[in-house]
Amino acid sequence: MTTTLLRGRTLSFLRWPDSADDHASYAYEEDGAVLMRDGKIAAVGAYAEVAAQAGGAKVIDHRPHLILPGFIDAHVHIPQMQIIAAYGAELLEWLNKYTFPEETRFIDAQHGRRIARLFLDEMVRHGTTTVAAYCSVHKQSAEAFFAESHERNMLNIAGKVMMDRNAPEGVLDTPQASYDDTKALISEWHGKGRQHVAITPRFAITSTPEQMEMAGQLAREHPDLHIQTHLSENHAEIAFTQELYPWSRDYTDVYEHYGLLGKRTLLGHCIHLGERESDAISDHGSIAVFCPTSNLFLGSGLFDYQRYRKRDKPLRIATATDVGGGTNYSMLRTMDEAYKVIALNGEKLNPLASYWQLTRGNAESLSIADKVGTLDVGTDADIVVLNARATPGMRLRMERTGTLAEELFLLQTLGDDRAVVEVYVAGKAAKSTMDQAA
Repeated sequence: MTTTLLRGRTLSFLRWPDSADDHASYAYEEDGAVLMRDGKIAAVGAYAEVAAQAGGAKVIDHRPHLILPGFIDAHVHIPQMQIIAAYGAELLEWLNKYTFPEETRFIDAQHGRRIARLFLDEMVRHGTTTVAAYCSVHKQSAEAFFAESHERNMLNIAGKVMMDRNAPEGVLDTPQASYDDTKALISEWHGKGRQHVAITPRFAITSTPEQMEMAGQLAREHPDLHIQTHLSENHAEIAFTQELYPWSRDYTDVYEHYGLLGKRTLLGHCIHLGERESDAISDHGSIAVFCPTSNLFLGSGLFDYQRYRKRDKPLRIATATDVGGGTNYSMLRTMDEAYKVIALNGEKLNPLASYWQLTRGNAESLSIADKVGTLDVGTDADIVVLNARATPGMRLRMERTGTLAEELFLLQTLGDDRAVVEVYVAGKAAKSTMDQAA
């Protein structure tokens, strides 16, 4: 039995924070503790109370740092690490010029394993303990990712991309192959340790109707699986989709027609939705995934977060880096850009809401809040420790910071991997261990 007691300022969210003064929305202890036992959270609360239950547990004192649930990233592309910061293209050109040629390299399983290792290193370095990931079209790329994730005992969601048209030969499969490969991955990896397989048609443009039918069949056969795809990121993408599916009422209708909308469906981007589309997504309980850094970098548009959240039929929303169209691995940097996008739409996102979103909020959107995203007793001990004085500029700003919300906003605005002191994955130190190994 492995038992560790973390001491520090503990913070975990109970619900959506209505304002920066909504103290009832979170649980906070100035001198708090988290007791981790065999990969789970065994106790949390005031240090004196938790320490009394700790017995001979090893004590790690992280004071004065903040202890939060590990960050969750709801949309990433593993094969795009080496094209992040690729210059000068919008979505469809960017895919054809950079993404598809890069993804052809993942036919090599050794290359896939190397990139999976380096990708998860970056996630841990930046405080992210769970991702929803796109691998390449090659089954071996997903196998490499799951093998690496399983070795680290991380809770991750991933899938082999399904795409059988409008891309180079080296990144195409067939409807039957995409079905067979996904079925094999489900059999081998879904539920193995903490691994979750996702049904992953890249988007309607790169799948024929026959392949979309296969994706729908997989969804019917495995209703507990996540489905992830892209929707309404770019005006040219929307127009091309309508050409390919002329019978559809709109882009969202394509996914609805093939039975791909549901409570575990992650729809990347969702920037340019019509009212019927928003209603349909809400009715099915699907999730709109906000990717602010990639939306800005590719010039795709401004996701209207507060409007989607406050409409009569609100949308479930997750946030994500979308690396490599996204420009940073950090969820802190992502929420900084999210704040700016929301401000450009005439609204604000209070700092407490930002941290609710990247912990409990994303966990609820991914239907995994019973496992991660909180410091609740019985959940997996995936934890991040944050230092708001990590850089000289942050230390100087902290001299004038008086509230928890102000400190969180400082971390969001100025923080990056340097602010991440430690990361625990299933109760084991991951960042310091990784850095020592390097």
